[in-house]
Amino acid sequence: MASQDGIFKIKGTLGGVTFYKTKDGHLAREKGGIDKKRMAKDPAFKRTRENGSEFGRAGTYGKYLRSAFRPMLNNTSDKRVVSRLVKDLMTIIKTDTVNARGERTPIEGNFELLRGFEFNSNGLLSNTLYVPYNASIDRASGDVSVELPELVPEQMISAPAGTTHFKIVAGASEVDFQAGNSLTVYTGTAEIPWNSDTMPALTLDLELTAASELPLVLLLGVEFYQEINGVFYMLNNGSFNALAVVNLNKQ
Repeated sequence: MASQDGIFKIKGTLGGVTFYKTKDGHLAREKGGIDKKRMAKDPAFKRTRENGSEFGRAGTYGKYLRSAFRPMLNNTSDKRVVSRLVKDLMTIIKTDTVNARGERTPIEGNFELLRGFEFNSNGLLSNTLYVPYNASIDRASGDVSVELPELVPEQMISAPAGTTHFKIVAGASEVDFQAGNSLTVYTGTAEIPWNSDTMPALTLDLELTAASELPLVLLLGVEFYQEINGVFYMLNNGSFNALAVVNLNKQ
């Protein structure tokens, strides 16, 4: 790597040398890297091609899953959710004992490992909702539900400073990881005061296609609000909202 000197600064590639600007000034370096044709055909890079293929597949699965629940993720996710999800999907891919290396998929692996995935590392559901809940999926009927027991919000829901109200939300989706399509349904409570009053037992019901042949995924979340003059504002633009995978069924 060399620095550029002189009055005129160059950007781009010239004679196999790339010129570019950084915070350290204008620099230059020789064009490097492995030829793409060699990477695609050379037996020495077979393992690299296999890893790349599976990494790309994990990225695609993660994209389709995020797209299925996009409205919920707009209120609840962190800046590293994409990379964290791909990392977990790569772990699942490695459990696939059906396909050859390079052809393995998350859905042929232990897809159950995705249960508990948190979409917001700044607001974990496991550190937000301190009551046991039942999250069920009935593939035959398409009935999906989340049941919460009676609880006192101030004692059983950890809320960030400034919270006056919260919502319990849920979403369920049939995700076609081959075609990239999904059918998703959502439900949730109205704004509930975050106080010492007892909240009655709650059931959130959703309905998917009966006897669907696609993987089914169920999410549960908690959203926090602040009431000002009768208007509910999502607290800190949802940065502390919790959302996690609480059940799934790959068929």
